Amino acid sequence: MVPQDYGFFIDPQRCIGCRSCVGACAECGTHRGRSMIHLDEMDRFDSPQTVPTVCMHCEDPICAQVCPSDAIKRSEDGVVHAAQKPRCIGCQNCELSCPFGVPLVFSGLEQMLKCDLCYDRTSVGHKPMCATVCPSQALLFVRKDEVTNLRHNKPLRDFLIGSVRVKTKNAIMVPDPETPLHLDAALLIDGGL
Repeated sequence: MVPQDYGFFIDPQRCIGCRSCVGACAECGTHRGRSMIHLDEMDRFDSPQTVPTVCMHCEDPICAQVCPSDAIKRSEDGVVHAAQKPRCIGCQNCELSCPFGVPLVFSGLEQMLKCDLCYDRTSVGHKPMCATVCPSQALLFVRKDEVTNLRHNKPLRDFLIGSVRVKTKNAIMVPDPETPLHLDAALLIDGGL
């Protein structure tokens, strides 16, 4: 079980795009040589800024809600696990529904795999692989009460995706956590952001 006093924090402003997290994630024992972390480029024409994307471990995971075979489970400690192999039918509903774009159905396996906070490590008191190698500490796995001493930004676990409120176990570090972060693709398409 992942210790409840620890949290996983993503600080996009600190990401330097080194891809150490991507390589380390592929080495996690449960990932079968595949990386479960994505490194996204913010605006590749105007900026070198990258952002690590990992599962946010939603309190009420949409990926699990839309799974027709009930293959995606959330454990008591709040970790949303990859799809259970005997149950996953590779339908990709989870890929299409995740507001953070995390789950991937791997062809050949026909199974959804995603970040599980390196459960084999965190459940026995170790850090996730990505957090152990991040040189800029853009990915942190620390005691929740320590993060405020380490960062000026504050953790945000409350998001608005369209009109849906999503609360998460993991946090993104932002300047103003009192204002929910609006993630709405329609605004991007209409030029509203």
